[in-house]
Amino acid sequence: MGGAVLVWIIFAIFAGDRGFLTLRGTANYLEVASELGILAVAVALLMIGGEFDLSIGSIIGGCGMTIAILSVEYGWHLWAAIGFSLLLALLIGAFNGILVIRTRLPSFIITLGSLFIIRGATIGLTRLITGRTQVGGLKDAIGYDSAASVFASSIGIKDPASARGLSAEFSISIIWWLAIALIATYILLRTRPGNWIFGMGGDANAARNVGVPVNRMKIILFMATAASAWLVATIQVLSASGADTLRGEQREFYAIIAVVIGGTLLTGGYGSAIGAVFGALTVGMVQQGIVYTGIDSDWFQVFLGAMLIVAVLVNNFIRKRAAEAR
Repeated sequence: MGGAVLVWIIFAIFAGDRGFLTLRGTANYLEVASELGILAVAVALLMIGGEFDLSIGSIIGGCGMTIAILSVEYGWHLWAAIGFSLLLALLIGAFNGILVIRTRLPSFIITLGSLFIIRGATIGLTRLITGRTQVGGLKDAIGYDSAASVFASSIGIKDPASARGLSAEFSISIIWWLAIALIATYILLRTRPGNWIFGMGGDANAARNVGVPVNRMKIILFMATAASAWLVATIQVLSASGADTLRGEQREFYAIIAVVIGGTLLTGGYGSAIGAVFGALTVGMVQQGIVYTGIDSDWFQVFLGAMLIVAVLVNNFIRKRAAEAR
C-alpha cells in the first residue's frame, strides 16, 4: 500500500496539472489496474500456494477469440459463446494443474509450454477459420447488449475539472476487480481452504501430512487463474467489440510483477489478495501516469522492471528480518 501511495504522490506532483488528478485521469488508471488486478488476485492465491501460471496471457487471447468466432462466424448466442469459453478456460486450468501434479515438473515449465501451445493454436485455428488474426462485429451478435451490460458497461460521473461538462466513465471491470479481491481476501483469512493455501505454499509435504488436500487445491487454484483470464478476455472482447489473437500478450508477467510488488513472496507461503490489489493499482498508475507526464510510453517497461527488482529486494529484506526475529 505504501508503494501505491508513493507512486500516486509522485505523479500528483509531476502530472497533477496535466490530468492525472481529474476524475477522467483516475478512471483511466483504475480501468487499466482493474483488468490487471483481476488476474493478479488469482495469481496471488496461486503463488501463495507455491506455484506459477504463465499461460494466463495466452488464455486471454484464446478465450477472447473463441467468443468472437463462435458468435460472429458461427452465429452462436453470445452468452452461449461466453459460457463455452469459460468451460474451455477451466479445462485448461485443470489440465495445467493435473500435469504439474503428475509430472512433478515445476509449474513454471508446464505453464510456459501451455503458453506457447495455446497461443499457437489460437493463431493457427483463427487463420484456418477466418483467414485473419482479428475478428470484429460482436455488436451484431445475438445477446450483445445484455452481455455488454454485465462485462463492458461503465458508470458516468460528471467531471468537475472538465470545462465542457464531460463525464468520467468508470468501467464495470473495477467492480469485478474489487468484488473478486474481497472474495479472495475472505477465503485466505476466514476459511479452511485459505489456511491450506498458506500451508502448502510454505511446505507442501508438511501440509499433506496434516491432511491438507494439496493436489486438489493446486488444481482448483490453476482453474481459478484460468477463470480470471477468461473474465479479462470477456471484458476486453465486449469492450472492443472484437478479438485479436495477440491480446493478453505478456499479461502473465505483468500480473506476477503486480503480485510481487504487493508483497507476495516468490517462494510461496506468504502474501495477500489486498497486496495484489495495490500492486495492480501501482502498475496501472505508472502505465497511465507516465503518459500524463509526457514521458514516452516506451519507457513503461523500464519502470516496471525497476519496480519488480525493488519489490523483490524489499521482500527478501523483510523475510530475512522475520527469520531472524524467530
